Amino acid sequence: MFKTLKAPGVLAIVLSAAGILMLTMGTRQSLGLFMGPMNSSTGLGVVTLSLALAIGQFVWGLAQPIAGAIADRWGSRYVLFAAILSAALGLALTPFMDTGIGLGITQGILFAGGAGAASFSILMGATAKQVPAEARAAASGVINAGASVGQFILTPIIQRLIQALGWMGAMWSTVALIALAIPLVNRVAPTRASADPAPVSGSDLRHAVSEAFQSPSYGLLHLGFFTCGFHIAFLVTHLPGEVDLCGLPASVASWSLALIGLANIFGGLYASHLISRYRSKNVLAGMYASRAICVLLYLLAPKTEWTFYLFGISLGATWLATVPPTAAIVGKLFGTRFLATLFGMTLVSHQIGGFLGAWLGGLALAHLGNFQWMWYADAALAAFAALVNIPIREAAVPQTAAA
Repeated sequence: MFKTLKAPGVLAIVLSAAGILMLTMGTRQSLGLFMGPMNSSTGLGVVTLSLALAIGQFVWGLAQPIAGAIADRWGSRYVLFAAILSAALGLALTPFMDTGIGLGITQGILFAGGAGAASFSILMGATAKQVPAEARAAASGVINAGASVGQFILTPIIQRLIQALGWMGAMWSTVALIALAIPLVNRVAPTRASADPAPVSGSDLRHAVSEAFQSPSYGLLHLGFFTCGFHIAFLVTHLPGEVDLCGLPASVASWSLALIGLANIFGGLYASHLISRYRSKNVLAGMYASRAICVLLYLLAPKTEWTFYLFGISLGATWLATVPPTAAIVGKLFGTRFLATLFGMTLVSHQIGGFLGAWLGGLALAHLGNFQWMWYADAALAAFAALVNIPIREAAVPQTAAA
């Protein structure tokens, strides 16, 4: 399948998009490492910090269909530039904030909005318009893997920076990392007019969105992706806190998050292979079911560092691997013309779940002293997501493609 990326210019476009996602998502998935040091420094409390990050979870998702709609109408180049600058500004200003409202603006709006506008929907949408149809599944897998590479590489680096420079110095250092994405935009969204299709009227876009929300399959896809967001946001925000409750050092949390990213590099690529052979809805159902099993096994296991490492690897196999099959279903149902917008809409549902996962986790810790009921909710929602994907009406994969 990945041989399709060898067409002239295709690999450079795909790797550049993966590079942007590596930097934005790698930084975003490491924010939970800052919670403990920020709480000790500011005294704002875990609930306030969780709420700021929860707002960021929602804004990250909300930014994607908005940025996607702008890109679908006028092109993605300047959207990506503005997004990267916004993310960098949010990180740069965060150390100056000493209130929950201030953190909500810098982390919840500026950084999260910028990271969302330079994330999956717009990058996959921009790439899909430039690569051959037969290369799109492979391209989505490689772009998705970029997020996991970022998580694997940047999480331990940021943990070391926090230890060496303090959380403020570490956050300012991540501004330089985000800035590395700027030159990659020129490859993903070049200046030539053919990089994006001609602008379309707003009525065309509204009609496409209206048609999508009349589809029961699109609604079921949203329900499953909601659970995915709950699961991921809860873990990236509160896994360091869970590790601390178990009496283990902070390095266990950073390496667990890094192993999630490493496992998902392979999981995401394998998911792209699977959706070229099987219906994407079945791939998604299997992924969500495996998450429920992993969480239940974690609850039964002794809480040692190797339990967290194995837990991270098992979860990482499906962590962001849900993105290629979800995007593939949207493309099958409605085509690629408005893929950035319609896939972005599914990410809003994903991040509503993310908001609840991050915020409720903070409330659980503050009022119950642990995350036990959050783990139960996570397992139940994962099982629910596996079930709701099964009725989605998706065309079978053509036999020639499967072969």
